[in-house]
Amino acid sequence: MVRALFVAVALFTGTAVFEDAPVEAPAKAPAEIASVDLPAELDRVLRDYEKAWAAKDAKALAALFTDDGFVLQDGAPPVRGRDAIEAAYTGLGGPLSLRAFAFAVDGDLGTILGGYTHESGAPDSGKFTLTLRRAADGRYAIVSDMDNANHRRR
Repeated sequence: MVRALFVAVALFTGTAVFEDAPVEAPAKAPAEIASVDLPAELDRVLRDYEKAWAAKDAKALAALFTDDGFVLQDGAPPVRGRDAIEAAYTGLGGPLSLRAFAFAVDGDLGTILGGYTHESGAPDSGKFTLTLRRAADGRYAIVSDMDNANHRRR
């Protein structure tokens, strides 16, 4: 049925269909995106995150978020709020290296796009976006942290 539909669409659009058409080799993997330097107040968020993750300190990780912050992890349901974030991060952690490849600041809002790896000096194993909001004390807190791996899970 699917093959018949494909053939019908191909004939209707004038596209030729060949059973033994050559298959192109997959494109070369894209080069890693270069890192950028962050302003100190944004860089602090990444360094504090690395430190808390390495220490497996779920309370310190949750403290980096706004009261109503979100964690949007690859392959997991959304988590909202500091208490839920602390619970979700309990027992997790270890070596982590974060780097930025883009950022923006507009008033009290900021964003960081970056990559992460669990082995220092290794290529990125995943990427993330952080949405930030400047708190009353002037420090940026994480409104949302979305990450996903560079390789599909099987």
